[in-house]
Amino acid sequence: MQRALREAFYAGAIALGLFVLFIGLKTDQNISNELILVQRWGLLAAVVIATAVGRFLYVAYGQPFLANQKIADVATGLLPASVASRFFLFPAFIVAVIVAALLFVFSRSLVGWVGAEPAGYLQFLRALAVIYALACVIYYFRGFIHANFTKLGIAALVLYPIIVVGMLSLMSWSLVGGLQGSLKWVDNFGIQILIYVMLAWGLNIVVGLAGLLDLGYVAFYAVGAYAYALLGTQYGLSFWILLPAAGAMAAFWGVLLGFPVLRLRGDYLAIVTLAFGEIIRLVIINWREVTNGSAGISGIPKVTFFGLMSFNVSDPNYIGKVLNIATSSAYYKIFLYYLILGLALLTAFVTIRLRRMPVGRAWEALREDEIACRSLGINTTTTKLTAFATGAMFGGFAGSFFAARQGFVSPESFVFLESAIILAIVVLGGMGSLVGIAVAALVMIGGTEVLRELDFLKQVFGPDFTPELYRMLLFGMAMVIVMLWKPRGFVGSREPTAFLKVRRAVSSSFTKEGHG
Repeated sequence: MQRALREAFYAGAIALGLFVLFIGLKTDQNISNELILVQRWGLLAAVVIATAVGRFLYVAYGQPFLANQKIADVATGLLPASVASRFFLFPAFIVAVIVAALLFVFSRSLVGWVGAEPAGYLQFLRALAVIYALACVIYYFRGFIHANFTKLGIAALVLYPIIVVGMLSLMSWSLVGGLQGSLKWVDNFGIQILIYVMLAWGLNIVVGLAGLLDLGYVAFYAVGAYAYALLGTQYGLSFWILLPAAGAMAAFWGVLLGFPVLRLRGDYLAIVTLAFGEIIRLVIINWREVTNGSAGISGIPKVTFFGLMSFNVSDPNYIGKVLNIATSSAYYKIFLYYLILGLALLTAFVTIRLRRMPVGRAWEALREDEIACRSLGINTTTTKLTAFATGAMFGGFAGSFFAARQGFVSPESFVFLESAIILAIVVLGGMGSLVGIAVAALVMIGGTEVLRELDFLKQVFGPDFTPELYRMLLFGMAMVIVMLWKPRGFVGSREPTAFLKVRRAVSSSFTKEGHG
């Protein structure tokens, strides 16, 4: 208990030092348009107290409980029942489903029945009930999900727009209403996440497989986007022609980056790639005659369905006119969703195939030990250049899709923070693991998008509370927690592609960073 009190005091002091400027003070403008400083000491005190209490409960009760879970009963020789088996109870699952269903059905009437503030708490309760019910389903069917995770994941991705449109159509009793309501869910929670999945899988070739730390990957993303934007607006070329062109151009710049860094490793390689990313961004800003500088490029043409159908209402081959269906802007978003899904699956397929080929094994050998790789006769120059070019190519594909989706590109979309986020997804998911990276992108990007939908938190923390402003804080906290909990990422096992008689997977629990 004394140790718990001491650590709680330390945790509260650290929280006070970290958040005194971030939460305790806020800049605002008064009625005279003057900059003023708003003091929020009450909110700061609540955060500090919550941190201290949480640390106290964890040290005083959490750690002893977890230690007791590893002690077998003397009489029976059995370990205690797991925490999950006692937490995910079937009666509690039924109650959670009923509560979520009732609050979902009467969501529109809650404000009129109980008022705005209690309705916010009830919406928060509904979110917790849905999360608990989903966690229960995952726990009950964990064996089946683990055995068929890839198939279930692909099936869920393919059916996602159909499920969203179907559920929203049932809520509004209108197919058109369901299509229009699905715009946000398909775009923000589907397309946005898949773009980062594709980017992270492309960077995984460079960082996860070849072991080359690249902090300027967003440069290839920018090259692909501006290649499509410039060629599409100036020459009117089709997306299907410019997609491979953007990938080839990004691969070319990847090779150009690879030549100067052939002798560099570790921190020095990271610094050079960071500089390369900044050089590309500054060139885009200052070469105004070509890139239009900070103003960006607008009017980028949309993607067509191989020229057969268009998504512009004014065109004679508009999809609604061709198929004789109602006019809706959701068709384009759904088409873009399946397009980026196909590109992401293509990235995964190519990565898996290359990893099993000699070039993939050369990447892994380079990652483990470059000196031993050279001693085996592997050409490290070719190996590094192929890794940079292949990873950059997929970044160019994602950039061209991003330009087509947005219809506008500017240098603000390709800052260093984007490279940091993509690299964080690769590290958190587990370097070299496609499944782990996809899960990390879903959690990190999807989690930050969910914050935009938590408007009911304003009922809890006040009308001035803006949840999306805290997304980077939560992103950083999640990174720290995951790195402490699983240092090798969500999927921590490093399984080699070549086996000698017996196939074995090396678990992260048997190795240390830099020692295996």
